[in-house]
Amino acid sequence: MNELKLGKYGHYKGKEYEVIGFARHSETLEELVIYKALYHSEEFGENALWARPKSIFLETVNIEGKEIPRFKYIG
Repeated sequence: MNELKLGKYGHYKGKEYEVIGFARHSETLEELVIYKALYHSEEFGENALWARPKSIFLETVNIEGKEIPRFKYIG
């Protein structure tokens, strides 16, 4: 998981998250990124925690014909 740093990331839709750690799925050993929302969500509350496969966290998305990172490190 060395290509990812702990810290703040911007999501391509505009919200900010903080990567707080890394884990492995207990059955498949898939690498996971553990991160928290840096905002309040009506549905999930304050600073909701999330886990996402590293491969998806690092992928790009196509927005209006332009490939951009799903999450971008911002500090």
